[in-house]
Amino acid sequence: MLKTTALVSATVLLLAACVQSPTGRNQIMLFNDAELSKMGAQSFEQLKAETPISKDRNTIQYVQCVTGALINVTPSEYSRQNWEVVVFDSEQVNAFALPGGKIGIYTGLLKVAENQAQLAAVVGHEIAHVMAGHSNERLSTNQFVQTALTLSSTAMKAYNVQYQNELMAAFGLGAQIGVTLPFSRAHETEADIMGLDLMAKAGFEPRQAVNLWQNMAAAGSAGTPEILSTHPLPQNRITSLRERMPAAMKTYNERKTTAATPRCSL
Repeated sequence: MLKTTALVSATVLLLAACVQSPTGRNQIMLFNDAELSKMGAQSFEQLKAETPISKDRNTIQYVQCVTGALINVTPSEYSRQNWEVVVFDSEQVNAFALPGGKIGIYTGLLKVAENQAQLAAVVGHEIAHVMAGHSNERLSTNQFVQTALTLSSTAMKAYNVQYQNELMAAFGLGAQIGVTLPFSRAHETEADIMGLDLMAKAGFEPRQAVNLWQNMAAAGSAGTPEILSTHPLPQNRITSLRERMPAAMKTYNERKTTAATPRCSL
């Protein structure tokens, strides 16, 4: 029975891994869009109930101007969605996008993102997480990790393996460092790449993305080793952005010659 369960799980994993992200990575995707949209909507409603919402009209219009410009250049399956954008009145330097067309911006972010392009770098990054299916991939990966841990525990019990608890604890830590955290860093890097392209297509100055993450690094702490962090180190993130800047600037310059660029301001 154990061997059969393991075989079925492995087969599903191989089939699911055939899905590719927009940048060509293999992904495990077990959930459908309707499920994710429902979960996203529930989380968003809960957050709105628990966090004060800004009523400042100028701030709301500014955020909607930036997010609207970005959404307009996403693929049609996203641009046609009725996106809900909420500005939360909180000092958190944060933003997020959820499946189902939900975007949250915290007013604290506006103190670090100094202009429309820097705000677009953050929002584009968050929209890219949705476009790349990172929520689905994270949930799916976690499910497989838990299945593997359960199967291993059952096998150890079946064969009377000694030091079972110690081995399972080590395996759990190995799964976190070897699977979950690298996936998180891969997601962040992929969202950076896609977000840079989005902001360039929308007409926001791409080089401001580097300035934004420099501001982020100055506002936060980079003391955690990258191997144990869910996010790339700020300098590594900036290096990656600079490597892709020539292509982004080409897209941006083409946009400037063919269409108007956004004029969003507080």
